[in-house]
Amino acid sequence: MGMYNEKVMEYFLHPRNVGEIENADGTGTYGSPVCGDMMSISIKVEDDRIVDAKFKTFGCGSAIASSSVATEMMIGKTVDEALAITNKTIVDELGGLPAVKIHCSVLADHAIKSAIYDYAQKTGKHYAGLEGFDPNSDEHGE
Repeated sequence: MGMYNEKVMEYFLHPRNVGEIENADGTGTYGSPVCGDMMSISIKVEDDRIVDAKFKTFGCGSAIASSSVATEMMIGKTVDEALAITNKTIVDELGGLPAVKIHCSVLADHAIKSAIYDYAQKTGKHYAGLEGFDPNSDEHGE
């Protein structure tokens, strides 16, 4: 366990916002064919602000920590602000992840965007941060 810092361990052992929002305004599920991790994020939106976010993750400690910190960062933000969260901001918030685990933060980044994409589709809204985003792509780029 030496490769994880205390903050990652804390989020892994005591993850925040676990579960599913009933009647969520948007839900995004994303899985990595590479490592088999699966992540689902659901959001509640009021007045274009994310008032609640929950996650379910099937995966390693880094995947759980990444999605937990991602939901924490989203709550209280506007949709545009939440779209600005990237895998890099997630890693920074966690105080760093081992290089082999960076893809976990990419998954969380993609799951956030998938949930917002779902919300945008349902409400007919358009967000600049979703330009060119494809929830079904399995591109693991930046």
